[in-house]
Amino acid sequence: MPRGDPDYSPRRDRDRSQRPPRTRDRDRDRYESDDYERDRERDRERRRRKGHRATDSNGELLPRPSPARNPNTRDRHYDSDREREREHRRRARETTSSSPKKKRESTPAAGYTSENTGSGSRSRGSAQLSLDAIAKLDKANAKKASRWRGAYDYDSEYVKEVRRKEAELERERVRAQKEERRREKERLKGEGERRRMYESEGGAEEEARRLKRERRVQERERENERRRGITDDEGGDKRRFIVDDDFTPSERDEKRARRREEKRLRAEQKKRRVVSGPLLEEGGNDEDYEYHYMMEKRGGDGGSERVYTEEELSKRKKVKRIIIAIISILLILVVVIVVAVMVSKKNQGPASVTSKGAPSSSDKPSNSNLAGIDKSSIPDSAKGGILDPFSWYDTTDFNVTYTSETIGGLPIMGLNSTWNDDVQANSNVPNLKKPFEYGKMPVRGVNVGGWLSLEPFITPSFFQDFKTTDGVIDEYTLCAKLGATRAKEKLEAHYSTFVNKQTFQEIRDAGFDHVRIPFSYWAVTTYPGDPYVPKISWRYLLRGIEYARQNGLRVNLDLHGAPGSQNGWNHSGRQGVVNWLNGTDGDLNAQRTLDIHTQLSTFFSQPRYKNVVTMYGIVNEPRMVDLDTTKVLTWTEKAIDVIRKNGITAHLIFGDGFMGLEKWQGKLQSDDKLVLDVHQYTIFNINQVNLPHTEKLNFACKAWTQQTKRSSDRKTGFGPTMCGEWSQADTDCAQYLNNVGIGTRWEGTMNTGNASTSVLDPKCPTNNQPTCSCEGANADPGKYSETYRKWLYQFAIAQMISFEEGWGWFYWNWDTETAVQWSWRKGMAANILPKKVWEREFSCDEPLDDYGKLGLSETY
Repeated sequence: MPRGDPDYSPRRDRDRSQRPPRTRDRDRDRYESDDYERDRERDRERRRRKGHRATDSNGELLPRPSPARNPNTRDRHYDSDREREREHRRRARETTSSSPKKKRESTPAAGYTSENTGSGSRSRGSAQLSLDAIAKLDKANAKKASRWRGAYDYDSEYVKEVRRKEAELERERVRAQKEERRREKERLKGEGERRRMYESEGGAEEEARRLKRERRVQERERENERRRGITDDEGGDKRRFIVDDDFTPSERDEKRARRREEKRLRAEQKKRRVVSGPLLEEGGNDEDYEYHYMMEKRGGDGGSERVYTEEELSKRKKVKRIIIAIISILLILVVVIVVAVMVSKKNQGPASVTSKGAPSSSDKPSNSNLAGIDKSSIPDSAKGGILDPFSWYDTTDFNVTYTSETIGGLPIMGLNSTWNDDVQANSNVPNLKKPFEYGKMPVRGVNVGGWLSLEPFITPSFFQDFKTTDGVIDEYTLCAKLGATRAKEKLEAHYSTFVNKQTFQEIRDAGFDHVRIPFSYWAVTTYPGDPYVPKISWRYLLRGIEYARQNGLRVNLDLHGAPGSQNGWNHSGRQGVVNWLNGTDGDLNAQRTLDIHTQLSTFFSQPRYKNVVTMYGIVNEPRMVDLDTTKVLTWTEKAIDVIRKNGITAHLIFGDGFMGLEKWQGKLQSDDKLVLDVHQYTIFNINQVNLPHTEKLNFACKAWTQQTKRSSDRKTGFGPTMCGEWSQADTDCAQYLNNVGIGTRWEGTMNTGNASTSVLDPKCPTNNQPTCSCEGANADPGKYSETYRKWLYQFAIAQMISFEEGWGWFYWNWDTETAVQWSWRKGMAANILPKKVWEREFSCDEPLDDYGKLGLSETY
């Protein structure tokens, strides 16, 4: 309706909007009926035409207003319609009865007249109707029509009451929060007591009951608070909407925020009340939930409740303590074992493996000969050093009586003062007391390489456990990686076990008459920057010579590694650049080598070595193809002079330097006891490794025989020539043979990083059609075919025959860890080498077998 309609009331519209839906629907239907509208329209038209006397809601005429003006109804200016309406309601309360159900008396309306309404209609003989009176009448009619039974008129007093109650609820809420925090503090404070109750006998059951009681009390209090909190808010949504109209926007926003917070708190309370809901769905209850929870915390299975006696609880407690103690001990043992293994691996590095296996603490020599030695006999200055036998890993067969005596600056500590040369290796050679007729009887000897000078392919166990990034590829880098202390421990154990007294006995039993002992300069001394273990190997070298003496074996001393490295290969000690007679320190290292020979020749010129050390090597395999040949020859002549001046009468051995035997004719002819040493292998030459088996056998029988004969004749060669190294291997497949981490020529995987030395195309006889493989060559000898066994045996015999056309030979090597075709000991056990070195079941004069027709693979 428009505001000008006399029946219009804004409060009535608000009341109508808040009525129940059914009441509003009935009103709407009634208002929308045509008859009702027509009646109302006629009534309004009649009033406009005739005017009317003001009546109350019951139709009674109202008295005319007094012409005198009421001083309490002064005109005033209102800032808004809302203020005007509030003032009208206040005045209406003053003129109406206290009960809305009683009939109102017809009293004159005070306040506004028709002039204030602006309606323009006056009634003859009747009092003017004020807006306040009209509003009261409309309100009463609306209540009557809608059957309103509300208990309140929502005026300012009611609003104040609502606000008062809300403030009281807020205070209660704050008090509840404080009480909750106080209870939380008390709970935390009593937590220690509750934990102790868990450990006490029967404490869990008592604690469960206490928790149930507290939980019930808390839930009852929360429920009471919730009910008090919703008395006037949740129970009267209609009132809330009506009251909101009497608040400013900021007050309404504040009230809405407060309601949201209360709603959130009620939701949290509901969550707490349904925490055991899953248990209830399974048929349980809250009390059982608390008890099972407590039992589970104590390790129970959450089953039915059981009451234990004090004796049972005491036993359970004892069992629990025993179990905890056992578990703790087991955990400690596991940790100790793991730490011990890690520390052991860290300290040991790669294990050194001998021909008979890796040394262990149980293999350590007993050193029983120290029993009669007084430790006080060792000067303090010598304790812990190379002259202190109590610091030695092995004292077996050493003289452990302290002495600081040296010869040529080299200690004799460990040597016995007596010796016996009345020993004969076998019936084919003379007693040590008698001279060996070199050049007339062949030398049949063997090397003990990889013992005092490490070589990776002989003892790969020293190198295989390191990562590539560690860069451990030779003895230099190995010692640097291990450090002085660990390197000393590992290498001395290796010196003690890899070659020992039994080794020389086996060499003698195999029919050998000579043994070549490679060693390096750090047996004598070391220089600044050297990581090598100094002087320890010297003691084992002397013991090895004594073992050879005891078996009638003559010794060829071989200086295998010179300062600076004379060839840059790993068996010289350091792989890489040649710094001997080459580079910045080349001359310095050459002089150092001469100084070492001064000491060595002085020492071995003693009478005790005259019959046993019959060959004295100058330097092993100088790489003359990469050095100044003139400088090498000049240095060799100086070395010969030094050695001879110090009293060495043995044959001096020097290497061919890989220049070829024919190039040595006429050189170094000033000493008639010089012997040219050549090392013959087919596997390091790509033009020989790819020969088929029959052709390799023919090469050994004929080519090497002719070379040896020509070199041994001064008319065509140098003169006395012997082969200091050879093997029966027909491939270069042995692990680390071509250096650590380097592949093979046979498979075409030899990548040295240098295009001039790399071999990246397979060099087996088939040229990789079919594929070349090292699998067969590296297989266990028990898996060799009979044809392959036969060829290996014949290949070894053919080489012995050829080299015995000169001064003889030294097989490389007596033993290895894994490479069978480089170990006389392993080859002899596999029946691919003779049991006695002089035995022959093959002759190069016989027609050679065609191994291709016999089915021998050329690729493996």
